[in-house]
Parts: sequence; structure tokens; C-alpha cells
Amino acid sequence: MALTRLTGVSHGVTLQQYRELGSGQAVYERCKGVFQWDEALRRADAEMAFVDKNGIRVLTLNDPDYPRRLRECEDAPTLLYYKGNADLNQQRVINIVGTRQCTTYGQDIIRHFVSDLRRLCPDVLIVSGLAYGVDIHAHRNALEQGFETVGVLAHGLDQIYPHHHRDTAAEMVRQGGLLTEYMSQTQALPNNFRQRNRIVAGISDATILVESAYKGGGLITCRIAQEYGRDVFAFPGAVGMPFSEGCNKMIRDNTAALITSAQDFVEAMGWQTRGKMEEGRGMMREGELFPDLTPEEQRVVNVLRKTNDLQQNMVSVQTNIAIGPLTALLFQLEMKGVVKVMAGGMVHLLS
Repeated sequence: MALTRLTGVSHGVTLQQYRELGSGQAVYERCKGVFQWDEALRRADAEMAFVDKNGIRVLTLNDPDYPRRLRECEDAPTLLYYKGNADLNQQRVINIVGTRQCTTYGQDIIRHFVSDLRRLCPDVLIVSGLAYGVDIHAHRNALEQGFETVGVLAHGLDQIYPHHHRDTAAEMVRQGGLLTEYMSQTQALPNNFRQRNRIVAGISDATILVESAYKGGGLITCRIAQEYGRDVFAFPGAVGMPFSEGCNKMIRDNTAALITSAQDFVEAMGWQTRGKMEEGRGMMREGELFPDLTPEEQRVVNVLRKTNDLQQNMVSVQTNIAIGPLTALLFQLEMKGVVKVMAGGMVHLLS
């Protein structure tokens, strides 16, 4: 915690040190004569009292409960403050983002999408930013449909901004959670929202843009998601409507895939295939789930069963199969409905 409060030291520097040495204590031992620790340690001590009193969990980068998707991002937060009960490492995580001036059209899209998604994929964690507009409608519809939903905040957990969303936030703590990288007494400054967007993007398998003006925070989240190699989708809107311009531009520029329904989204992610396979799970013993695999294909599946959603190079290392042959194996496995190779080279086991 003190490491994140060092004066005059960038997040990039402290994150690099933490990744290299493996703990805040190790960084302190190496750098106690280089960095000014006294004030940072006093602030961290006060924050420990706050989190203990309020039942807040502190997830460090090496904590097994830290969001694994986010951990892979080069600018991941060194630690997160979390109040809630949702598993941040669920099999399927999406975020729904967009304008703060959500129209009736956008509200209808969110309501139908979340309702249909519940029928098609009932085990999805829905993430957003608890802001006005698309964010709060995403959270409220998720709660109504029985989804767990997590709000990523641009300030500390001692406040809720906007305060009109306090009741929804309280419900989310019971059916999802609130997540932030900021200590208490941190105000919701404009730059914090931009930083917050990288967590929304990094924690998720896919970003879904509902409505957006030509410029907006939702577009920033989409851009970050693309940089992380995640899937990005957008709902189209009427030509000339101000809060459809951002979505339509992304679709036109092929920076987001067009969807018009939850069915479109589920099919694009390959989650429908997994659902069909699960229907037959009870008819097979676990070892017979994929009876037609070659020994090399089975090695890939075994690795992904231990740790799903790995980059191709990590699959190559853990299976000891060179990238060239591995690419061919992954193609065959995708044709058999066993894996899905995501944007950015992430390999996802579909069962």
C-alpha cells in the first residue's frame, strides 16, 4: 500500500519493481534508501485501519484472488481495494459502457441484452463504472436479472460518486461488488476516471459499447480493450443521432464488431458452443469429454484446464510445442469446438 503512495515515483516504476521482486516488502528492502517511505508508510497504516474496520479486501498483484485478466496487462494496478462477494476471476466477464446521457433507445438495448443474456449465459459477471447513463442502467438491469455486477470506482471506498447511486451500490455489494485502486479520501478527479477505464477493460473478456457520442469515456475503454487484445462490440444507432456517432464510427472503422442482440454476442464469443457442450456433460465421464483428441491436442487441453485463457506463447511454453505446430493444433481444436482463439492471441477452453 505504501508503494502506491510514494511521492515523485511513477506507477510504472513501482509496478516494474514489484513484478521483478515479488512483494512490497522486497521493494522496500531494496529501495529504502532511494525512495521517501515515511509519509507513505504512515498513510498506508491509516488505510489499513480503514479497510479492517469496513470489511474491505486488499488484493495485491500476486494475490490469487486478484483479477487474472487484469494482471496480464502491462499497466495493471499494483493493488486493488474490493468490497463485495463476486469472484473477479469468473469464467465469463464482460463490461457494458457508453454515454452518460443514455437515451430511451439505449436503455431498451441494455434491458433486452441483459435479459436475453441471462437466458443464454446465466453465469456472466457484468462490470461497469457506476456512472450516470449506460453504466448505472447496466448495473441495475444486471441486478434485476440476477447477475452479479461489479462497479469500478474512480475514488476511494469511503464515498460513492455520484451519490444518487448509493442505494444501487449497496445492493451491488451484496450481489457483486465495488472495486477501486484508490485509497479512501481520494476524490473523483477527471484523470482518475481515465485510469479507472483501464481496469474496466482489463478485467473483462469483452467490452460492449451501447451508446456513445463521437468522443467519450466509453470510446476510451474500447480503445484500451483493443490494446489489451480483448474483444470489442458496439450496438449501431440511427444515422445522425449524436449518441450513436461513436458506435457507428467504431463499426465503420472495423474497430468494433456490430451486434444487435445478446445472441449475436454469445455466438461471436463462442459461448453458445460451450453451452451446447455442457448439455452433454452429464452423459460423459470427465475423461471422455473430448474423445477424439490427438495426444498433442490433449496436452493443450490439459494445460488450459489448469489455467484457462492463456496467451499462445504461454501455451507453447507449458506444452513444449513450438508456435508453428501449436497454431495448427489450435486451428483443429477450434474446428472441433474445443477452444476459441480470442483477439490478441488469447486461447480460451470452451468447456
